[in-house]
Amino acid sequence: MSYWYPSSTNANNAQNGVGSFILPCKALSFHYCNWWGSSRGMNAFIKSSLPAFARSSPQIEITVSPRPRKHPVIIAHYINGTQRAICVKNLQNDGVREKAEILRNSTGEKNRKTGKPVTSINESVRGIWDPFHGAKVQI
Repeated sequence: MSYWYPSSTNANNAQNGVGSFILPCKALSFHYCNWWGSSRGMNAFIKSSLPAFARSSPQIEITVSPRPRKHPVIIAHYINGTQRAICVKNLQNDGVREKAEILRNSTGEKNRKTGKPVTSINESVRGIWDPFHGAKVQI
């Protein structure tokens, strides 16, 4: 005998974790100028590399808009409400792609300086953690 359940009971809530991953970047905006020389790399990126970049990230909304008499800029919009902008003036096609990947892969949070790693002459009381020792857990 089969039972029918409404789809709301079978659907999992979308959240970051073991079963799913939500990319923090929700939209990228590419702004360029047709006439200025500082936008040559951005124009080349838009014509040749942007379609492949968009296919590799289908979950991101990509917009392209002209900004006459301005340097080229990539603006990223994140799910936490923040925005980041990187000026890509005088960069070549590969440089623009690298900056777009940096914005796509970042979280939108402010950059924080990481502290120095802890160094000590004394051994740890609990020992060094190792994933291959201890209780075996079946997942």
